Amino acid sequence: MTNYWTTLKIWLSIVSLFLLFIQLRVSGKGTANFRAIEKRILDSIIGDGRYDSRIRPSGVNASQGQDGPALVSINIYVRSISSIDDVTMEYSCQVTFREQWNDNRLQFDDMQGKIQYLVLTDPNRIWKPDLFFSNEKKGHFHEIIMPNVLLRIYPNGNVLFSIRISLVLSCPMDLKYYPLDRQTCSIQMASYGYTTDDLVFMWKEGDPVQVTKSLNLPRFTLQKYLTNYCTSRTNTGEYSCLKVDLLFKREFSYYLIQIYIPCAMLIFVSWVSFWLDPNATVARVSLGVTTLLSMATQISGINASQPPVSYTKAIDVWTGVCLTFVFGALLEFALVNYASRSDVHQAAAKQQQQVAQRQAKWNIEHSTMEAGGNGDETTYGLRGDGYRSCEIHAKPNKRKNWCKRWLSKFPTRSKRIDVISRIFFPFMFALFNLVYWTTYLFRDDLHMPLK
Repeated sequence: MTNYWTTLKIWLSIVSLFLLFIQLRVSGKGTANFRAIEKRILDSIIGDGRYDSRIRPSGVNASQGQDGPALVSINIYVRSISSIDDVTMEYSCQVTFREQWNDNRLQFDDMQGKIQYLVLTDPNRIWKPDLFFSNEKKGHFHEIIMPNVLLRIYPNGNVLFSIRISLVLSCPMDLKYYPLDRQTCSIQMASYGYTTDDLVFMWKEGDPVQVTKSLNLPRFTLQKYLTNYCTSRTNTGEYSCLKVDLLFKREFSYYLIQIYIPCAMLIFVSWVSFWLDPNATVARVSLGVTTLLSMATQISGINASQPPVSYTKAIDVWTGVCLTFVFGALLEFALVNYASRSDVHQAAAKQQQQVAQRQAKWNIEHSTMEAGGNGDETTYGLRGDGYRSCEIHAKPNKRKNWCKRWLSKFPTRSKRIDVISRIFFPFMFALFNLVYWTTYLFRDDLHMPLK
């Protein structure tokens, strides 16, 4: 019984292998027949002497005997944006560019739906639109390992052409609000030789532009992208044109950490001299000159990474005012030093005057004593004269305001200048910050709705 079942299993295995061999032969023959059908179709539509790639396809209303322009639908997939350069005003991107049009000369029988489309490995065999990127600076195709080109021909004559390209495009920028600005960079596509009478580009319905979700820019954020038409007229005619506007917002956190906060800290350091002794000349001069040179070096580094433009940028306003505050702190010490020397001279002159007054009073009293008479009467007479003199020359005491009372606590002018500077400089810097950030953060164009 065991031998019977073993023999049966062996025969079943042999039959299964035989059936599988027959199926593979039949499928291989079917595949070979399918490839032969594709070859025959391609030979019938683009074989030698059957198709002329120099002639554009018939346009709209061709069936009515009126040959209009050929319509080409455009679709773009932005794969990456590598860099946006403020100095050269350009940006680099990699896109998958797709065109779709109808060429009735490429129609074929789909064998009752068995053939969905044909793939053509040599795109130069058929006619293609003469599109070019009008704001291109550099560009190249990708040919590793094979040329990244796709061309499909559908039974109704529709043609899909897709290619991956890398571009360096110009992007004119307005840097008045730098680094609190938004920039609009475009991708402009137009026909080079065919006018709108022969060729018209239009955006594909639905979703004409796609952007990869993994897009990551170090200093910008892509806020919006808009499609538009930019048909242009020249001396040779009117040419169809399409445009994609990419709206970028500059990331401010980098500039806040690298520029704004260091400049503010240099200003705060320059104010330390207001708390130093007015006679500490070496310390105050060293502090003022050091902060001034540091501020100048900071501004030089900032300007080296920016394009030379003829107008004032927001960052120029900030650095210019910060440099003015540091320079003002240095000039304040010069004024304090001058006032300190004047205080010394005034103190010496006042001391001499007091000595002279005491000497004169002693002389008067001594001469009166020598003149004789009742000492009490003489003293009384002097007191009476003095009393009458006070009645004639004394002025009523006016109550001082709080500012004068506060300043009277500091006897020297140099000290008063330092104390006033401790309040005046921070107040003016806070006022400047209020005006600066209100002007640039709450301007109208920054909060306009994106269309």
